[in-house]
Formats: sequence, C-alpha cells, structure tokens
Amino acid sequence: MSPLVSCAWLAAHLDDPNTVVLDATLPPVGITPPVDTRARYLAQHIPGAVFFDIEALSDPATPLPHMLPSLNAFAASLSSLGIGDAMTIVLYEQAGVFSAPRARWMLRTFGAPNVLLLDGDLTSWLEANLPTQSGEVHRAPAVFHPNFNASAVKDFADIQHLIADRAQILDARSAARFQGTAPEPRPGLPSGHMPGATSVPFTDLVDHGRLKSPAALRELFATKSIDLDRPITTTCGSGVTAAVVALGLELAGAKDVTLYDGSWADYAQRPNAVIETS
Repeated sequence: MSPLVSCAWLAAHLDDPNTVVLDATLPPVGITPPVDTRARYLAQHIPGAVFFDIEALSDPATPLPHMLPSLNAFAASLSSLGIGDAMTIVLYEQAGVFSAPRARWMLRTFGAPNVLLLDGDLTSWLEANLPTQSGEVHRAPAVFHPNFNASAVKDFADIQHLIADRAQILDARSAARFQGTAPEPRPGLPSGHMPGATSVPFTDLVDHGRLKSPAALRELFATKSIDLDRPITTTCGSGVTAAVVALGLELAGAKDVTLYDGSWADYAQRPNAVIETS
C-alpha cells in the first residue's frame, strides 16, 4: 500500500474515530521573522486535525535540533494528543513537502504501524473545495505502546563506519551547501559534505507541492547512480529533509533505508569529522 493518500480519501475518513489527522508543519530554517506555523494552524486546518509540534516532541536534553526523544516521553506525548497505536495516522503540512515526512519517520520509528501522508498540502485541500476549521482541537487521551526500531536510526559512530565502507549516503541539503559554496543556516557550522556522500537536494523530489511519482523518483535516483537494492542512509541539516529523501526512496522501491538523526548539525561540529568541499 502506498504511504500517500488523496484529499478525497482523507475527506471520506474524517469521521472515522480510528483515523487521526496531524498538521506537522515546521517553520523553515533561516527565515526572519520566524514563521509561526502553530498560529497558522489555529487560523485554518483540516477538520479535526491536531497540531503535531515536531520541535516540542523532540529531545529537550540535547542542543541538537529535532532529535528523537526518549521512548517514554514520546509515548506520553502521543497519548496526551489522543494518538493511539492502533489508529490510522494521516499527516499533512500547510505548504509543500518539508517536515511531514519527518513526523512520519518519527512515528514509524517509534512503532506506529499505519502512518500515511496526504498527497498534497493544505492548499491542495482548499483547491479541492474541502472544508477547514479554526481553533485548537483536543482529542480524548489514547494509549500508545511504543516499539522503537533502533535499526532505522544512525548516529555519528555509525556514519563513520558507513563512510569507511563507502556506503550510500544521500545528502538532502542544497547543492551549494553540499559543495561548501553557501553557508549553513545554523551559525557556527561550516558547509561541505561527508566523504563519499551524494547530493540529492530534497527539492528535486518535489513538484508543485507534491512528491514526484515513483517512476520519476526512480529516474532521479538512477541519474545519481543510487542502487535501490543496497542499503542507503539519508542525511540533511538537522534530520528533517533527510526524511523527505527517505520517503522518496521508499516510494521508489528501496527496502533498506536509514536516517542519520543528528545529520549535519551533529557531524559538522565534531572535531574528528572529515568535511569535503567541491
């Protein structure tokens, strides 16, 4: 089954008590003043949608952005949001494809079995003449039993081994940041890339606010000489858009895809990290 669902499918399932809709919009990095995505959610969202605040649901004990929290903390947060592990979860974002795949990766990594993504965004929903509502949505507490998939997550030590083994590492940042010709949006980090990594900007996977078709994604990865039958690890600036590439790989048919949770924010600040530019 495809992880993507249409606006029509979601509209037909809005009244299903076992379906929960989540707005998983993160503000883009480096925009001043910051975009208040929660305020935009409160102003207009898909009926019944709960705001899935990726930042608030991440690990508060680390200075790295968006890191996975502890098992118990995540389970408690989901339960309080009314998200049970037996539910069908549908994620969307307010514009384009940026952070909802990260939310999906988080949920699946913690064991949620049925996590889907709207094929489109809130604009697509509006263009389909479907209803919206405003204000906060409160769901009754539910029970979420986490089942953490540690094999889906890579850390700095893992990345060092992957680099040494010449494994497939796909970097979702812009080509300029990858090449070291544009600065990182987070102060103090040099740009550049890991040895042997391949530049696959996440924006290349998106067309008019939607992920490209599986055939188009397979063609894109083929132009980068990516072998979908071999293990692949994705990375980016902070682990968010790496999930876009991971989802694109899934749609293209890759079976063994992992994600470097700390990504460049972790790697580039390590004294022993090798950084290349070209």
